[in-house]
Amino acid sequence: MNGPHDLGGQMGFGPVAPEPEGQPFHAAWEARALALTLAAGALGRWSIDESRHARESLPPAVYLGSSYFQIWILALEALLTRHGLLTPAEHAAPESVEPAAPHPRRLAGSAVASVLAAGTDYARPLDAPPRFRPGDRVRARNIHPRGHTRLPRYVRGHIGTIEAVHGGFIFPDTHAHGAGEAPQPLYTVVFDGAALWGPDAEPGSSVSVDAWESYLEPA
Repeated sequence: MNGPHDLGGQMGFGPVAPEPEGQPFHAAWEARALALTLAAGALGRWSIDESRHARESLPPAVYLGSSYFQIWILALEALLTRHGLLTPAEHAAPESVEPAAPHPRRLAGSAVASVLAAGTDYARPLDAPPRFRPGDRVRARNIHPRGHTRLPRYVRGHIGTIEAVHGGFIFPDTHAHGAGEAPQPLYTVVFDGAALWGPDAEPGSSVSVDAWESYLEPA
């Protein structure tokens, strides 16, 4: 979907202001927002791709008017409600909610460090070899799916060069909607800045995009 998150190349949002490394939070509640999102995700009711899609599906005015971790909390509320873990009545009056029995997949505090360190493996075997090789020129398909996609809008229809082939990975466009893993080859594709934005692009600039095979066609 073409959501409010897909801002590459758009103007009027001001400069990117990098913040110091190792200081991800501006307030204590932001750390709790991250912790709640990770703990709820560990229950196994949704995938990381469905979680991303929930954030990107927020109405544009809400998304653009919210801070980073506000977006996370709003999406988490939607996911909890969608999967029956939070009722509208509980959301409206949280102080009246009785404590629930521990979930069988509840993430214990003592296990957080090891679970985060282990991460999740999204690599999968493929039934056929990758279609493209490093050095091939490809065009990002001009697609506008209604559902989730990881292909940035600003590269669609443009020509780039395959820089790396990473093997097979879960396809987020199906995974976000519970339609299966459908693994595909994943590539890094390099696009010249001038090809994306014309003569006003910063001289010598380029953009590297990780793109699944069905996003691409031979140029």
